Amino acid sequence: MVALKMFLASTFTALLLTNGIAGNSVTSDDLINNAKDFDKKEIVYSGEVIGDIMKRDEYAWINVSDGVNAIGVWATNEEADIIKFTGMYNYTGDVIEVTGIFNRACSEHGGDLDIHANKIEVTKKGHPNVAKINYLKIIISGFLLILAIAINIFILKKKL
Repeated sequence: MVALKMFLASTFTALLLTNGIAGNSVTSDDLINNAKDFDKKEIVYSGEVIGDIMKRDEYAWINVSDGVNAIGVWATNEEADIIKFTGMYNYTGDVIEVTGIFNRACSEHGGDLDIHANKIEVTKKGHPNVAKINYLKIIISGFLLILAIAINIFILKKKL
């Protein structure tokens, strides 16, 4: 019975470790903290596209944030063109799933940590963020401005 429990526990642990390295989605913390384990392996990484898409000849740099860190993704322009929104002040970026080769120190890109994308899929479309105007705050601010000016005038008249 003990042998069966040990076998099942070791099999379960091996499955978890294998799945974590062999292609299931990983986080930026996983990639940064365990870079040696994932180096030159195919991984799946998901997150929001942030900043600008920087095109370089037939390829593009895409920054993808999972909410903790951002990882640079090197992809073809064709793959990058499916991205419609990038996260910035007035926009929420597309959430993408990148399948590609992880490099902890990419020799092609000056030793940077990056992912060379084989496939990019948009899993959630981005959108513009519409800011609501709070008219109550505007009215209160105007009132306080007038009050501050009145107090300053009163103080200045008293000094003269």
